[in-house]
Amino acid sequence: QLQLVESGGGLVQAGGSLRLSCAASGRTFSRYHMGWFRQAPGREREFVAVILSSGASTAYTDSVKGRFTISRDNAKNTVYLQMNSLKPEDTAVYYCAGGSLYSISRVSYDYWGQGTQVTVSS
Repeated sequence: QLQLVESGGGLVQAGGSLRLSCAASGRTFSRYHMGWFRQAPGREREFVAVILSSGASTAYTDSVKGRFTISRDNAKNTVYLQMNSLKPEDTAVYYCAGGSLYSISRVSYDYWGQGTQVTVSS
């Protein structure tokens, strides 16, 4: 089992920034590719960003490119999502996830955190 705990969510004005963290425990964190997903009310959970287990490669959904940055510190068993220039449409519960596939599909991930709420006011 890989246990994941997100933190760093909150309420921010449009144009502001937040940094989400996801702390992992249990299995060897550095073996897993890590993703961030988000779910807004009434919508399906959607892919936001993914990072390779080594940190050497990343990918983003188009709507966050240039604004969000995913990173990881394998020594600290933590993955981050730096979110800049936030927009009201970024409002959602953000989840981190771990899996053995480097994928943008949520079905590829075996382990999930409980989520952290991000609310962007206009």
